[in-house]
Amino acid sequence: METGEVLVIDLFAGPGGLGEGVSSCVHENGNKPFQIGVSVEKEPSAHKTLTTRAFYRKIIETEDGLSSYQSYLYNELTRSELFDRFPIQAAEAQQETLFKPHALGADNKDIHERIRELVNAHGEKPKVVIGGPPCQAYSMAGRSRNAGIKDYVAKKDLRHFLYKEYLKVLSIAQPDVFIMENVRGILSAKVDGEIMFPRILKDLRSPGRITKIATPRYKVFSLVVGTENVNNPSYDDPTDFLIKAENYGVPQARHRVILLGVRADVEGVPRTLARRKRQTTVDQVLSDLPKLRSGFSKRKDEVKEWERAVSKNGTQVKKLLRKQFKNAQDLDLKPFKRLNRSEIQPVTHPEKMPIHLIQWYRNNAPTSVLNHETRGHMESDLLRYAFSAAYTKLSGGTSPKARDFPDALAPEHENWKSGAHADRFRTQAANKCSTTVTSHISKDGHYFIHYDPKQCRSLTVREAARLQTFPDNYKFEGNRTQQYVQVGNAVPPYLAQQIGKVVLELLS
Repeated sequence: METGEVLVIDLFAGPGGLGEGVSSCVHENGNKPFQIGVSVEKEPSAHKTLTTRAFYRKIIETEDGLSSYQSYLYNELTRSELFDRFPIQAAEAQQETLFKPHALGADNKDIHERIRELVNAHGEKPKVVIGGPPCQAYSMAGRSRNAGIKDYVAKKDLRHFLYKEYLKVLSIAQPDVFIMENVRGILSAKVDGEIMFPRILKDLRSPGRITKIATPRYKVFSLVVGTENVNNPSYDDPTDFLIKAENYGVPQARHRVILLGVRADVEGVPRTLARRKRQTTVDQVLSDLPKLRSGFSKRKDEVKEWERAVSKNGTQVKKLLRKQFKNAQDLDLKPFKRLNRSEIQPVTHPEKMPIHLIQWYRNNAPTSVLNHETRGHMESDLLRYAFSAAYTKLSGGTSPKARDFPDALAPEHENWKSGAHADRFRTQAANKCSTTVTSHISKDGHYFIHYDPKQCRSLTVREAARLQTFPDNYKFEGNRTQQYVQVGNAVPPYLAQQIGKVVLELLS
């Protein structure tokens, strides 16, 4: 297949995880067939990230493109100055992301018009639609929040029906293949007592039934469970559509529903994803990043004061843990000296990382780490972080629950021991894959404590991005909170690339 032969329409794109993975696929002849024609995203900081990445893909093969991009990463060029160096590619990137944030449902006129232009220009060559409608209405956390809203009525919550915006694009583009991603909660979400998932599947198989536009039918396949009836694929259990990312090289237990739709007239059957024999651990993908210290959020932040506090905490933690672990006294909890909270620092050689991920993370990588800055924490939380990380290390990878914390470390929460927040402080164990990286990481970091008690902190944006398998040169725009949200909401690009390869084989 030729470079750019397959048109990609990316909906609800976020910072671009799904598009990044699919567009990175390489055909056996060395070409990159997938070409993103349009990426639709409504959140401003994610849209800015999306545009920067679209621009990167367009300048990477040009003379001075990579060096100029890296100058921007090192703050030697502003974003405007970088774009001014490559005006043609900048204009193309901005057009790809529709020049400004757009929301499906609210801005359909502009979005649909651009999609029609691209589809008409592309002719009979293959087309793919990708994306996942926002999941707040389907996620377990979202449903819990909704239950607490007075007079909340599910059928009036338009977020339950954003998938119909996806159907409209299917009717306009009539792609050969579509990829639709969503949270696990979509399998059990209800409206008026009706489980939504069977209805969504039915609508995706026949989009024209809803859009009232003549549209081909689609066969919807699982990417992890095979089916004998390839002409009308059916599955015994809705969870057959659930992909557990940790089984496919992603260092994170991220369980997502991903549907692969194939137009009825497209020949061939997509294969399922190939499972890896071993899961990738947190330590394997984070150990090469520079060590950093946390900071103080409620007092003057000085490195000497931090070292003093962490040293004092280490002594107390050892005493507390001796009751539970005989070897607690052997722990080295002396703080590292003169650590920074941020700074663009060199990356060491990733000795522990699986070779396939070294190539993935480090392709065209900058020589220094991006988006690697810690946040400040209350001094009392630093003690809890040290306890949690040390406990996880001594236990062989089990993060302590509320019941495992001594009373001296209990936070002032009425429901601390009720079981409702049993894992309020959760360390990401070094020897396991991480728990699901969510947008909640932007809040306080308590669920994402670094496994090294000597650093005594939550994960940085770059560390979260590593767990999500974003390449090291992926620049997240916006402030730090916005960057965390973008990373937490994304599809892991490395998983997306594997799905893209399945689609490429099918279209070839």
